[in-house]
Order: sequence, then structure tokens, then C-alpha cells
Amino acid sequence: MSCLECAESQLAEIELLTSMFPDREELEITDQLALAELRVYVEGSASMETPPSSRPQFSIRQKLHHASLEKTDVVLACAYPSEYPTVLPEITVRCAGVSRAQQTELHTELHAYLMENCQGEVCVLSAVDWVKDNLQVFINKSSSAPTASKLESTSPGPQEGFSRLWIYSHHIYNKTKRKSILEWSKELGLSGFSMPGKPGIVCVEGHHSACEEFWSRVKVLTWKKIMIRHREDIPLDPKGEDSRAVESIDSLRKFTGFEEAMFDPHGNRGNHMDLGQLFQFLNEKGCGDIFQIYFGIEGR
Repeated sequence: MSCLECAESQLAEIELLTSMFPDREELEITDQLALAELRVYVEGSASMETPPSSRPQFSIRQKLHHASLEKTDVVLACAYPSEYPTVLPEITVRCAGVSRAQQTELHTELHAYLMENCQGEVCVLSAVDWVKDNLQVFINKSSSAPTASKLESTSPGPQEGFSRLWIYSHHIYNKTKRKSILEWSKELGLSGFSMPGKPGIVCVEGHHSACEEFWSRVKVLTWKKIMIRHREDIPLDPKGEDSRAVESIDSLRKFTGFEEAMFDPHGNRGNHMDLGQLFQFLNEKGCGDIFQIYFGIEGR
């Protein structure tokens, strides 16, 4: 499928969704400029030889009735990769009745379903239907989870420790992903940074279980390539008091809070960072050796 054919399929699907969900409370186009650029490219009303770099993003809100709650809102936030529908869209499902753990499982199963049944075809409506049909299962699991967690808390758990994950992605452009990375790190009490662009880099540090939860959420999103390039795990004294454990965790941190770091963006799309500035940033944090692990060369 050519770039133009992909763009035509994207525009046709958005127009179909607009006709099916005419109310803005149901369908909200979150990047109108990207949609306008897509339309210009498809209709050929401007001399655009290459597809636009901006990516259409929108959210679909549905009010669903199910057994455990009279009515609940579910939101599907969608973003089109430029190659869609030859690759899957990026879809994030949000619902107040679904726990974070079950949200991760929902994303995994939805992605598997779309991979098996919709590869190469527009699939947002299929995703909406699948969520409607399966949401109840994840709500039920979420409502029963606190009881299980409470029972488990009475028995000694595995030894907690400190972890620092160095995550590498082929690229990080999507605004929804970037927002999720910032929100999840704050929610889980993690410090570190994320560098959007190409390549994309994320470092999170804090309690081992929080780092693992962060990675479990991030890895199930749609990526061209993502991996943990390097990790540091430091066990803590299991006999120590809780306050001492927190003090120990904080003493091991190399970052204060979590931030999105930009290093002189450049290139035609402004998506490449100055790696020299990145090395200086890492060096100031006492992490200069990580640069060679990421890029195979010594920084300077």
C-alpha cells in the first residue's frame, strides 16, 4: 500500500467515524491541524509530494451499561502512524472501573485481537466493538482485585529493592504516549527523564515494583521498537523499617522528579536531539557510562 493509499484510508475512516459519532462528546479530534494536512495531501490541493509529518489523533467516548455499574464512560484515544492501516493504530483505553493492572491486560488482549483479525485494514470500529464486548470481564477482575491484594498483604512478600531502567525506543513522537509516560512516572513515584524524538530514551528509577509496573504499561503500547537497554537493581535490607527503606531509595536516586528533556531539537521535523548535550546531561547526573551502552560510542 502506497503512502497516498494509506492516507486515503485514514481520511475515509475519520469521515466514517464523524458520521457515526456526530456529537463532539462522542468523537473529539484532538489535532485538527493534522487532519487538515491529511486532507490537503489526499485531495492534492497543495504540492505535497510526501505525506505530512503530523499524525491524526482523536478520542471516542462511549457510555456503556453493564452489570456492576449502571453506566460508565470508556474512552479510546487513537493515533494513526503514517503507515496505518498497514500497521496497527495506537489505541489507549481509559475507564474508571478498570484497574491499572487490568488496563494493561486489556491493551495486550486488544492488540492481539487486532493483530489477528484486522492487520492491513482500518480497525478503529472493530476496536470499539471489541471493548464494548469485553469490558465487563476487566471490570469484574478489577472489582475483585482489592480482596486478593489484602489477603496477600498479610503474608511476607518478595524482597523490595531499588531499580533503574534505561529504556530505548526507535522513536517517541506521539503526544498521548509522552503524556502517559509523564503521568505514570508521577503516579508511581518514579524519578528520571524521557527524551522524545528519534531515538527515544526513557529512564525511570525508584521502587523495583513501581519500575516493573511502569514497564508493563509502556511496553504494551504500539511501538516500532522498544526495549530495556540496561537496568540496575539494588536489593534493600528486608529487615529495615519502612521509613529507612524510603530514605534508602531516595539516597540511591540520581534524578530529582521526572521531566521530559529536550536537547536542541533539529532536523526537518525537529525530531532529532543534540546527543552531545544528552551526554553532558547524563554526565552531570553521574550516568555518563550509559551513553556508550545506548549508542556504542564514548560520549564527549
